Amino acid sequence: MPKLLIIDDETNVLYSLQTGLETDDLSVVTAKTGKRGITLVPKENPDVVIVDVRLPDMSGLEVFDRIKEIAPKVPVIIITAFAATDTAIEAMKRGAFEYLLKPVDLHHLREVVTRALELRRMQSVPAVFDQPEATASDCDTGTDPIIGRSQLMQEVYKSVGRTAPQDVTVLILGESGTGKELIARAIFQHSKRADKPFLAINCAAIPDALLESELFGHERGAFTGADRQRIGKFEQANGGTIFLDEIGDMTPATQAKVLRVLQNQQFERVGGQDTLTVDTRVIAATNRNLEAEVLASRFRQDLFYRLNGVTITLPSLRDRKDDIPLLVDHFIKVADRKLDKRVSSIAPEAMRVLRAHDWPGNVRELQNVVRYAVIQAVGDVLTVECLPASVRGGTAPIPGGSSEDGLDVRKLTRDLLAFGSPEIYRRIIAEVDRVVLAEVLRHVANNQVHASALLGISRTTLRAKLAEEKQPTTVAEKPVEKLPDTPQSVTE
Repeated sequence: MPKLLIIDDETNVLYSLQTGLETDDLSVVTAKTGKRGITLVPKENPDVVIVDVRLPDMSGLEVFDRIKEIAPKVPVIIITAFAATDTAIEAMKRGAFEYLLKPVDLHHLREVVTRALELRRMQSVPAVFDQPEATASDCDTGTDPIIGRSQLMQEVYKSVGRTAPQDVTVLILGESGTGKELIARAIFQHSKRADKPFLAINCAAIPDALLESELFGHERGAFTGADRQRIGKFEQANGGTIFLDEIGDMTPATQAKVLRVLQNQQFERVGGQDTLTVDTRVIAATNRNLEAEVLASRFRQDLFYRLNGVTITLPSLRDRKDDIPLLVDHFIKVADRKLDKRVSSIAPEAMRVLRAHDWPGNVRELQNVVRYAVIQAVGDVLTVECLPASVRGGTAPIPGGSSEDGLDVRKLTRDLLAFGSPEIYRRIIAEVDRVVLAEVLRHVANNQVHASALLGISRTTLRAKLAEEKQPTTVAEKPVEKLPDTPQSVTE
């Protein structure tokens, strides 16, 4: 289970953070002094650390430096009650994951901790190549195996082996779900920078207005809401590697700054005048056809050429169906461990169904299907009946349209439009969540482990969704005015 260490001398803050962040999927340990926190690092092996800037026995920066000496890859989050503190900014320059101001918004802090845990996993869990003489069952639980013995995957392995030791930019191409992140991690872990920082940014998941700041940082007052200086990911990853996932979704303005970094390793923070120089290796990935994007003037041609020096293209699962039995065997064992099941094999007819499917979602879709089937299994063999209807050739129910006891998304959308409602998308998603979560939990007799597996989300996310106060979205319940937003916070 992942572990979080919180170092803060204020009892009420420690209690609030511990109760607000601890879940069945995350354990929390606390310390009231810097020395005690430093002692706990080698003893508890935390995956993420939260440190207050002002401690009774030493500064937060001293604690940060000591933690980095003991565990250099553990993400450290700085919290402070002083917006202009130089200590927090200096810690960010030295590689802190994030710094937040008190009172801390618990919802935002959960998101930051989740991202830090994901970074810790990416840095510490090896992405290993499947060996010809091994089976999927031999994969150690502390690794993320890259599975496949087809000729197409052998070519990928060779490309990674040739590219990883060379300090060059790499572009990974492939459809969604083919494993681009795993290949990026393998390149990093087999590179000369494996002991240096590794940061990953999903360019499609960050709003356009914030992506430039996230990558390059900003100065105080650079734009509305910029109340303090921010250190960007390129600066934090100095000496290491940055993974720009879905780079094809990047705006032209941000593309120009990334191009400059690739050309001469220089940039300015948003709103800043000083030119900063970094030594950061870039690995980029996208599911878009960048050549087509260049022709459509949505992607810079010079950036494409700069990225395209070394390209690794991942095959879709439908192009390497001979690897499906290996992947299924591995995913069954992973699901067994996580769900405490005892499935040992899959029926030949079920395997034929899986091989016949087109797999538009690639390996990720196969993993979710196998996990679903393991949940449905009543014995130790996966049968055709365990597979979802969409894979067996049936039709899965689609939200929307008329339904006697389900959600009529089309009617709800029309009603909200008729009433001139704001935030239509948010309201509909909230209503879909309400219906879907209720039905899934009813199906698994309120077993949240099985429910999160079926939904394809973590138990932490499921618990957060269940804990959120539901706002009525149907016009009959409320003619729609405004959704109140009252974030939870922790006082100093």
